[in-house]
Amino acid sequence: MPKLEILSRLPSGPAHPTPLLFVHGAFCGAWIWDEKFLGWFAERGWAAHAVSLRGHGGSDGHEALPWHGLGDYVSDVFEACERLGTMPVLVGHSMGGTVVQRALRRRLAPAAVLMASAPPHGLLESTIGLAFRDPWVFQQLTLLCSFGPDLVDPEGIRRAMFSDRMPRSEIVRYEPKLQLESRRVLLETMHWNPFPPVPLRGTPFQVLGAERDLLVPPDQVRSTARLMRTEAQLFPDMGHTMMLEPDWEHVAETIDGWLRKTLLAEAA
Repeated sequence: MPKLEILSRLPSGPAHPTPLLFVHGAFCGAWIWDEKFLGWFAERGWAAHAVSLRGHGGSDGHEALPWHGLGDYVSDVFEACERLGTMPVLVGHSMGGTVVQRALRRRLAPAAVLMASAPPHGLLESTIGLAFRDPWVFQQLTLLCSFGPDLVDPEGIRRAMFSDRMPRSEIVRYEPKLQLESRRVLLETMHWNPFPPVPLRGTPFQVLGAERDLLVPPDQVRSTARLMRTEAQLFPDMGHTMMLEPDWEHVAETIDGWLRKTLLAEAA
């Protein structure tokens, strides 16, 4: 196993018995959760952790990044769970949502949250739709997937990842943190499966999406929710990177409230 970076923010007082493990999406690392979410949840009594999957952030495996697969990322999530000592709530964003879904085909969790997650049937439908919704952004993302962020127009990243309300000063700060992604993983998430396997029954799911998300539009979020046997919740005027967008606190509060209700019901 590669050495994994896990960023943690712990409550100053008593902690909820169930920790949280956040799983990032493509081209990112654990840092994306540490900007706002980890500290917010720690202040409310959660032991909040975020893992950088192999080849991302401060984890090992950058030299072999092109050959990593989704199965490797699932192994990283399980390794992080082992280090926490107990099965946490899993929170996955975008590609990280796919990793969480695959992990929960093999093991139950107290609960799971999918944020702007790639749907179980893959991103092919959404990607083809993007070519019609915004051809220029589609072109820029093709460059990003092929050559990394250095050859991409920053405006393309902004339009793909954020809503128009996102302050440019923040975008400028986040852009240098973007990195290459495994081409193997990108191909795996693109694969279309009309009869996708779904997680084991027994893990309650919350499915969240953003109404202005170009990458995972609302219809794909609703499709994921149906397969998880729940209802999707969509946030208006918000783009793909929900944990950084203006009004991100609304997303965090929604997760916090659902988790408290769900875990309390399980304990009863």
